[in-house]
Amino acid sequence: MPRIIETTVYTIDELSDEAKESARCWYRQAGIHDEWYDFVYEDFETICRILGITLATTPVRLYGGGTRDKPRIMFSGFANQGDGACFEGWWSHARGSRKAIRAHAPKDEGLHRIADVLQETAKRNFYQLNATVRHRGRYCHEYTMAIEVERDSPTWQPPTDGAEDAVTEALRDLARWLYRQLRSEYEHQTSDEVVDEALDANAFSFTAEGKRFG
Repeated sequence: MPRIIETTVYTIDELSDEAKESARCWYRQAGIHDEWYDFVYEDFETICRILGITLATTPVRLYGGGTRDKPRIMFSGFANQGDGACFEGWWSHARGSRKAIRAHAPKDEGLHRIADVLQETAKRNFYQLNATVRHRGRYCHEYTMAIEVERDSPTWQPPTDGAEDAVTEALRDLARWLYRQLRSEYEHQTSDEVVDEALDANAFSFTAEGKRFG
């Protein structure tokens, strides 16, 4: 026989501190969508273009039909040893990259340093360097990027001493930079303040223990 059971429910602001934390844990596990890192990816794509990096892509089928090219950017995080970010693509000298990166990110000295290293190394090699970046293995961090640096010299000149190491380390620094941005954005999106705002804006309700109701 059907029964009517009454339950008192609460908004996030009405819960005890302990119950609030339970509600937040639910949202962090179930409410954070994949799109949380879209802005970071978009900014990274812009930075890559400035630095002369063409990201490799994978075609992805869209719900409405057709496909779009998804850049091959990968990461894992943020609590385990071996977490990190990596990417696949091709690098060659981009004219004006040092000035452009400072206009795009005027306070980011890490990006300035990467642009400087790539520019100076390319200049010493008469702008004939290029690099191919491929992901290897099942982990995602800067050392899973296999980087091959070559010099496209008409007289078959090899890269100058240290050029391969300099380009490789600069590209790995860029992967480290990406991981820091992803971690920072994730920590922001999962902070108590932002989670509470999301719970309130979506009018989620909870039991006195902080369990999601409905």
